[in-house]
Amino acid sequence: MTSPYEPLIEPGRLKLDIPVPMRDGVNLSADIWLPDSSQGDGPWPVLLLRTIYDNQEARYMGWTRQFTARGYAVVAQDCRGRGDSGGEWEPYVCEYEDGFDTHEWIGEQEWCDGNIGTFGLSYPGFTQTLPAALRSKYLKAVAPIASQQDNYGHHRVDGVIHHSVALTFLNMLGHSMQSESLKHFDQMEFFKGLPIDTAMEVITPTHPYYKGVVEHEQYDDWWDSYSLRNKYGDMAVPSLFITGWFDSLSHENFKLFNGWSKNARTEDARKKTKLIVGPWSHQVSPWGRVPMGDNGEYQDRTFGKDGLWDIIDMHTHWYDQQLKGIDTGIDDEPPVKLFVMGANEWRYEHEWPLARTEWMKFYLHSNGDAAENAGWLSTSEPSFGAESDKYSYDPADPVPSWGAQYQSFDLCGPRDRTEIEQRADVLTFTTESLTTDIEVTGPISATIWASSDALDTDFTAALIDVEPAIGDMPEKAIILCEGIVRARFRNGTDNPELMTPGETYEFAIDMWDTSNLFKQGHKIRLEISSSNFPRYNRNLNSGNEIATDTEITIANQTIFHDSENPSHITLPVIPR
Repeated sequence: MTSPYEPLIEPGRLKLDIPVPMRDGVNLSADIWLPDSSQGDGPWPVLLLRTIYDNQEARYMGWTRQFTARGYAVVAQDCRGRGDSGGEWEPYVCEYEDGFDTHEWIGEQEWCDGNIGTFGLSYPGFTQTLPAALRSKYLKAVAPIASQQDNYGHHRVDGVIHHSVALTFLNMLGHSMQSESLKHFDQMEFFKGLPIDTAMEVITPTHPYYKGVVEHEQYDDWWDSYSLRNKYGDMAVPSLFITGWFDSLSHENFKLFNGWSKNARTEDARKKTKLIVGPWSHQVSPWGRVPMGDNGEYQDRTFGKDGLWDIIDMHTHWYDQQLKGIDTGIDDEPPVKLFVMGANEWRYEHEWPLARTEWMKFYLHSNGDAAENAGWLSTSEPSFGAESDKYSYDPADPVPSWGAQYQSFDLCGPRDRTEIEQRADVLTFTTESLTTDIEVTGPISATIWASSDALDTDFTAALIDVEPAIGDMPEKAIILCEGIVRARFRNGTDNPELMTPGETYEFAIDMWDTSNLFKQGHKIRLEISSSNFPRYNRNLNSGNEIATDTEITIANQTIFHDSENPSHITLPVIPR
């Protein structure tokens, strides 16, 4: 194996396809990049990347060149069963012992000074956190980007399948798509495939991991086998968690930060753990495959130059302190650093949610015309007997995913929802133009009372910042975050229960998190509907088993907002 970067490296400073032995005799392939002679003859602290994608991915090789120039050796390893490594890849589970064995091997090499840190995003983020629980004496800190506590909060969200993520995850790895298949591949039609348990089989036999995602509706031993939920107490090193408000894993990073900073094994790990949240997504970010504009331009909103950040500086500010003992000041910084959108400024905080939060309820109101963009939000409670709103949800024509935390190259982020809001199956409730700035920073939730003529259905909610028209520029409805609830899981995923048609139920919708300054003259809007596809799998409304269902049924929905059924959104308002 050769590297396109090899001619650029001093002789002896690049070692390709080095076998790293695991406890079961399998060898994993690693490329070792040593600093050039300007950084001395070593040993050096080591930064480790463990990946299922490609250990010579151009993005990471660019990082590696800069890390070595700053005095770090870099090890880029193919995970088990991937790339040049031996063995069979068992998604996520195999990273626990393999990661630890790799730490131990690196720590014993003559070019390692006994200090290891890690880097990488998404799956390579999880390869950092899971083996940290085994506490190699050489591992001193981790820096996972866009990672997760476990996949029950990623590939399933409150029991609903994170459909496009689960399918795309396996397809992008080459497990299911060969070049000939790609020639005739229509991604959207692929996502629509029914039943979903065999949706992959238009291209390849169903992958065992996807089969598990579909079959395990509840959080059980299958999910728990590699979850961090019960492993925080085993963590002895600090972590730098990095995510974005529009990252498909953003919600998981708040769980990680709170779990690690409150429950880690050592005081050092608890106190030094950090969280950075910028105006970024999984794909559009300082680490993403799609760069932001020079002025922080991103889809339908601009965040300014402060929305940009050098990913190498972000890492070395952390690792110079943790691995080299250089006082960069990061240990003295408050643990949370947030980018407040709208204000477009960074701010330090001490916890999540913020201790000074004022939780405010904004109630839904209408004259039965919220489907015509005439519903309104206010802090006034609804009156007795107030009219309800009705719409029909047809799974054959679902509301398309558009913006927010949808994991897509071009459809994620702060998108203008104006066209989506013209649909008859999307209700909107909007405040008057704000007379003063309102900052909303924290977890967002909606509580609605609703009924349906179906046995099962979904309800969705989205938080929108309505920007006023300026000159020839029309009003824009910028999505910030969103959520979904499946009716059968309204009492929790461990207690599934179908609905009685026509009966009214209370539904709580976790809409994830945001930080946004709603400026004077803007409006706050809540969207309510019943689908968000292909981000989430469609509920066919039949009440049948989700995995094998093919029976599409139209559901007629009623949203109540009166004194007995005070539907509302709860916003974490921060005094300014």
